[in-house]
Amino acid sequence: MRLYPEKLAAHLKQQCLPVYLVSGDETLLVQECADQVRAAARAAGCTERELIEVAGKDFDWQVLLNSAADMSLFGDRKLIELRIPSGKPGADGSKAICEYLERSSGDDILLLVLGKIDKSSQNSKWFKAIDAAGAWLQVWEVKAQELPRWLQQRIEGAGMTADRDALQLLADRVEGNLLAAVQEVEKLKLLAPDNHISAETVTSAVADNARFNLFAMVDCALQGDAAGSLRMLHGLRGEGTDATVALWALAREIRSLYELQAQCQRGPSQQQVLQQAVKQRKLWQNRLPMVQSALGRHDLDALGELLQLAAAVDGSIKGYARGNTWNQLDNLVTALSGTRTGSLAGAGR
Repeated sequence: MRLYPEKLAAHLKQQCLPVYLVSGDETLLVQECADQVRAAARAAGCTERELIEVAGKDFDWQVLLNSAADMSLFGDRKLIELRIPSGKPGADGSKAICEYLERSSGDDILLLVLGKIDKSSQNSKWFKAIDAAGAWLQVWEVKAQELPRWLQQRIEGAGMTADRDALQLLADRVEGNLLAAVQEVEKLKLLAPDNHISAETVTSAVADNARFNLFAMVDCALQGDAAGSLRMLHGLRGEGTDATVALWALAREIRSLYELQAQCQRGPSQQQVLQQAVKQRKLWQNRLPMVQSALGRHDLDALGELLQLAAAVDGSIKGYARGNTWNQLDNLVTALSGTRTGSLAGAGR
């Protein structure tokens, strides 16, 4: 039968089935679902845990069958954890899984942890056998527009509440990294007065974090605020931020702008291109105005020149090009903030 991750805890309080399959690309959520099954198996009397990692096409599936045949010296139940990163066991694996389920008395518990399973696999014999004997959970990626709600659920689960602005600010900060999101929630538990998180709480928690300031500097440049972005860049330098990291953040944004502008030139409207970017590039909705602002200031040629300047900065960092690295970064930030100027790549020498 199919289970949904949010229903797993309630299900495990009522029963523990002979087999569970947890699949998906969202590593943190897959791990958390598997942890719940492991805990339930221990509570159900599985005092042993055997881990089987399927590595490559030459894996010997007899290992699984041998594990099923081996009884504990004292007859204790055990949890057999089978990890298949590819999400596909192949012909031999399919046969072994089906045979295991046919042999199984139901005393032991089999936990399969897989990568994302496609539609064809869901129609396979091995998958249907698991569906009939136990339960399967598909963990889906938390998309950009869903992250604030996911964070809200997480925060409420930790016994706190949060303002809408705080949720959006926190979502912007972690940029889809769920592990970072969990860490931030744990940090905010210590900082939130009366268990309530406001935008001010989040801001104060990250005020001294260089990575947050780094992206704030880039966003400031996108909005055309040269003075503000330069002030942040200089602050980052004073905090000891490596020039390579600052260049990475700027170059990543410029490359993204170049690709978006190139798409616009091929025919679709800017609005269509940006909405597609929200879905496919994980461009956050609240960043659309600043990206639109930058695209309005820089045509494709200007963005190409910015990429050349970024390459020059990279050369000075690595020692094969002339120029003061931080002066060149100043020029890059100023150029990204402002309008097109001539011979950008030669500036800052």
